[in-house]
Amino acid sequence: MRIALIHALAHSVAPINEEMARAWPEAQRMNLLDDSLSADLARSGRGLDAVMDQRFETLAAYAEGTGAQGILFTCSAFGTCIEAVAARRPHMPVLKPNEAMVAEAVARGGRIGLIASFAPTLASMPPEFPAGTDLRLALAEGALEALSQGDVDGHDSRVVEAARALAGQGCDLIALAQFSMARAQPAVYRALGVPVLTTPGSAVRVLRQRLGG
Repeated sequence: MRIALIHALAHSVAPINEEMARAWPEAQRMNLLDDSLSADLARSGRGLDAVMDQRFETLAAYAEGTGAQGILFTCSAFGTCIEAVAARRPHMPVLKPNEAMVAEAVARGGRIGLIASFAPTLASMPPEFPAGTDLRLALAEGALEALSQGDVDGHDSRVVEAARALAGQGCDLIALAQFSMARAQPAVYRALGVPVLTTPGSAVRVLRQRLGG
């Protein structure tokens, strides 16, 4: 079983590969990284347009051409682009990174606090939640930059700070929007003592179920 993991942030590569190795070691992984996707999205100000859709289609077509039987995208800021890829491939699972986590968060109920370290995610991801979801948003400012500079403690502390702000707004559950943020889950849980959901574990579990792994 070959699974394509397509990344727009270099920091997403390790969390999902670690989870795949732990939860589905028999699956063959291939990793495709285009870190210009996130940079171009942030810089252009055009949002998710037809040009970005085509870039995602090109990546998906390459992955499928190598024999991939399933595709998991790991960056949460490109939801509509991933949906377009999936619509062209009804014969195989093409997953957005957040599907399973969103479903789990909604099933738990209560007020959900969603944290991102990449600002465009806070525009693209909330529509993935059902209408009427009690959702509060926070940007962990400087967290992604800290991670890029190798300051993992600084990254985690900024995520915790954002989580504290959401807890102050009455959130019963914290959802970490990006794969690169999964490493901060223990720190957030220790600080708040509320459920903290991440994307890699849920994504791998659902992908494996859909492929009968």
